[in-house]
Amino acid sequence: MFGILISLLSGALMSIQGVFNSEVTKQTSIWVSAGWVQLTAFATCLVIWLFSGRPQVAGILSVSPWYMLTGGVIGAFITYTVIQGMNSLGPARSVMLIVVSQVLVAYLIEAFGLFGVEKVPFEWRRVIGMGLAIAGIIVFKW
Repeated sequence: MFGILISLLSGALMSIQGVFNSEVTKQTSIWVSAGWVQLTAFATCLVIWLFSGRPQVAGILSVSPWYMLTGGVIGAFITYTVIQGMNSLGPARSVMLIVVSQVLVAYLIEAFGLFGVEKVPFEWRRVIGMGLAIAGIIVFKW
């Protein structure tokens, strides 16, 4: 039950953050907005780390494989693409495409066992269903 609730909260926060970031971008610039998001995320993590038992930071040096450490770089581009998508398509259509894309990529990661994730059986019908969802969002602008 916790996983369901925290995932629902995550989705809600992502949508709210995207709207906020889009507005900051309109008043500043895309990279100022994205940089602010990353800077305030770092500050938040630092404060929480100070009050959460302070696990050793040096543990980051033993992470393997090394490319698992690129999440912050990916996060900067996520912030950029969410802002651009929301500015271009509006929050609802943008988030629907983002969510379908997330599900598709997550499924492909599982289906092919990428990045050390346990492999699940591949089913074309799932990929086709997600493709149809993307096409429906693009074609039918409601």
